[in-house]
Amino acid sequence: MNDSSLQLTNYIRKKTQQAIVSWGDNIVTIGGDGPIRVQSMTNTDTVDAVGTAIQVKELARAGSELVRITVNTPEAAAAVPYIREQLDKMDVKVPLIGDFHYNGHTLLKDYPDCAKALSKYRINPGNVGKGAKRDIQFSQMIEAAIRYEKPIRIGVNWGSLDQDLLAQLMDANAALAQPKDAREMMVEALIQSALQSSQKAMEIGMPSNQIILSCKVSAVQDLISVYRELSTRCDNALHLGLTEAGIGSKGIVASTAALSVLLQEGIGDTIRISLTPEPGASRDNEVIVAQEILQTMNLRHFSPMVIACPGCGRTTSTYFQHLASEIQSYLRNQMPIWKKDYAGVESMSVAVMGCIVNGPGESKHADIGISLPGTGETPSAPVFIDGQKAKTLRGDNILGEFQQIVQQYVHQRYSSKK
Repeated sequence: MNDSSLQLTNYIRKKTQQAIVSWGDNIVTIGGDGPIRVQSMTNTDTVDAVGTAIQVKELARAGSELVRITVNTPEAAAAVPYIREQLDKMDVKVPLIGDFHYNGHTLLKDYPDCAKALSKYRINPGNVGKGAKRDIQFSQMIEAAIRYEKPIRIGVNWGSLDQDLLAQLMDANAALAQPKDAREMMVEALIQSALQSSQKAMEIGMPSNQIILSCKVSAVQDLISVYRELSTRCDNALHLGLTEAGIGSKGIVASTAALSVLLQEGIGDTIRISLTPEPGASRDNEVIVAQEILQTMNLRHFSPMVIACPGCGRTTSTYFQHLASEIQSYLRNQMPIWKKDYAGVESMSVAVMGCIVNGPGESKHADIGISLPGTGETPSAPVFIDGQKAKTLRGDNILGEFQQIVQQYVHQRYSSKK
């Protein structure tokens, strides 16, 4: 009864070249006809190989299809092969992306095992070197990518833009009869930095389809403007994300606002939500937010999602809130197990409602749903399966009984062995 088969209105994915990022038998395509991919990044000290491997595993388990790690020192570069080794021992085949700034040319040359253990290199053209060294050091990184057959992301950032290029463009703009404003020139500088760097990489010998581009900024409207223009001027796969989204609800809202507009216009092949984590909080929240953006837009499905009412004066009990939270956690925790045997379960919809007003109706529209009693209502909770009332739950173990019903439903509907 879910609406996963409905087509998005006016949604047409822009055709881009397909890059291939892989480790072992795990092949992740980016662009082309492939799905929009979810990425994340560790915040551990890469020198701590065990700690970094553990966080990579957690991010991969949460659903990150590629994980980026900082490679900023000789010690970090030396640790990368050990991180890869630890992941392989844990049977975590997620591709690792090396994030290089300033000294990437040196690290890739001096630590070939690091270059081999990474599945992709991120290069920031604003940080590869100054003056005459820029082209030489950029070329050395591209040559390493070609030698080891690794794709690259040329990632331009608002905060580390090539100042020489910006100055050239600003001077040329000032000489015009009707100069563009500073914001327009900043957007143009970002785009030209990415496109010129991509052209240089191809001249060196880098295959065009193995070059992914990004032009990341921290303001919503600026990001939309940059990527709308960039998408008309290249056919490379594009990586989307605010460069510093922020903390808490601000970061989630800003990322959702920016990426939803671009994704609806068919722009973007891989995304990362750059959230500042709450102190002590899990890093995997950025993965969940990325997945939920794609899932609520019906672009991909990762895990059954709970439809739950916000509560009102009819739902003075907080039980339905706890139940909704527990069920959502239960569904996410089950997915690593379910996805092996239950094809399509990720698109299942589950409703947890708090009173009679919309409870039965929403539960009927979901694949499976439960309507809890509101204030003054009969203390019973009808369960609906595929639009029909299946049973009524009462007592102190509604959560456990409902989880059993969900598990039975998943097995009956999605099992490939039935």
